Amino acid sequence: MRKTAFAPVVAPDTRVLVLGSLPGEASLAAGRYYAHPRNRFWHLIGGVIDWADLPALDYDARLAVLRASGIGLWDTVRAASRKGSLDTALRDVEPAPLADLVATLPALRAVAFNGATAARLGMRQMAGRDDLACVHLPSSSPAYCRISAETKQIAWADLRKFLG
Repeated sequence: MRKTAFAPVVAPDTRVLVLGSLPGEASLAAGRYYAHPRNRFWHLIGGVIDWADLPALDYDARLAVLRASGIGLWDTVRAASRKGSLDTALRDVEPAPLADLVATLPALRAVAFNGATAARLGMRQMAGRDDLACVHLPSSSPAYCRISAETKQIAWADLRKFLG
């Protein structure tokens, strides 16, 4: 089953671009980023920007808060075949044109990869971009449970230094 990523969520003043791999089944069905109820993304990024009730806002309001905070969202995969939601099931991957998007974001300071697959795929596309920090984050996915939510939050908090 071929699956396609969403459009990027960015603004001209985006300073941090958070990249996943490809939206999972719940997100694709809902037509929104990080829609699975157990995915910790909205909690983690809310902690980064000191907006504890971010997950309680409706989706459009969450996106508006991210844009206003200088945070953008996208994925490293434009399209791929995948049964289910796990990154290990990705096949026939077509990379997203990450370099093209990054070139349109003059205020960008960091590209953050949400999980190992996003980092592996995205770092290839960021080769030669020494002007940007590349931050590898522990996945917000409920499938990644090797570390605690608290440890994930500490790692994600590192993004704050790029927003100020």
